[in-house]
Amino acid sequence: MRKDPEISVVIPVYNEQESIGELAALLKKSLATLPFSWEVIVCDDGSQDATFDRYLQETHGDDRFKCISFRKNFGKSMALSAGFHYSQGEIIITMDGDLQDRPDEIPKLLEKLNEGYDLVSGWKQKRHDPYSKRLPSKIFNLTVSLLTGVKIHDFNCGLKIYRRSVVESLNLYGDLYRFIPALAAWQGFRVGEIPVQHSPRKYGKSKYGASRLVRAVFDLCTILFLIKYATRPLHFFGLVGFITFLFGFVIGIYLTVQKFQGHPIGHRPLLVLAVLLMVLGVQFFSTGLIAEMLTNITREKNTRFQIRKKIGNFGNVR
Repeated sequence: MRKDPEISVVIPVYNEQESIGELAALLKKSLATLPFSWEVIVCDDGSQDATFDRYLQETHGDDRFKCISFRKNFGKSMALSAGFHYSQGEIIITMDGDLQDRPDEIPKLLEKLNEGYDLVSGWKQKRHDPYSKRLPSKIFNLTVSLLTGVKIHDFNCGLKIYRRSVVESLNLYGDLYRFIPALAAWQGFRVGEIPVQHSPRKYGKSKYGASRLVRAVFDLCTILFLIKYATRPLHFFGLVGFITFLFGFVIGIYLTVQKFQGHPIGHRPLLVLAVLLMVLGVQFFSTGLIAEMLTNITREKNTRFQIRKKIGNFGNVR
């Protein structure tokens, strides 16, 4: 009887034809030292180069190496979601496919996880990237740590280790993969961090430009709302609605007093403002009620990735 792997390594890749073969060899060498059965799942996010073919050539004949190939580029969140969905291990490890994350750090992650953590994130303490990339990253990590209360240094490090219960709780889309530690902590999981070695980029160039910072701001707003109000949206919309309505109501009382004192108010812009604020207040409150009803509707997660090919035996998908 075939035994399911105990550890799954999930690697999202996009146009990494130069590094994928070397990465597979390093993984095989590092994972062979572990006293666990394992699998490697590469999620090819619609690469336009020979990443898929190179991976098949380098891992031919070893059924522990598997691959999922998307029809087009759906983004890292969808690639991770696919890898989590098809993984079989009770322990899941993620890493980037550009050789900057080192497979020989995996034993350290396992050791830290066994201290009672549910998720352990790598911390690129000495990062081999240009300053133009390091500075925005430091600002981003500090901001996210302060606003979410999760005290780690490197939210966006690709090298992480999870218990299965963590990945099953995640619903990733957009660029939310950057905030996985915060999402896990919000669910009540214990999140830790250890310093890991970071290698200079050996091939190609980074796939992420300055535009990701703009997207990160909006995603951070999403995360903060999810963390605080996902299960009680009326507490947010209701509060905003109450304050807005209250301001309008106070202005209305003031104008009413003015009216009884003989002052005309029909031409005053303040009257329009009072009515507008009260209407907005009612609308915010109504939005909160609708959001409360929606959160109580049980829905299955919607997987939006389209797979072109699957290589390997994925067993019984959970």
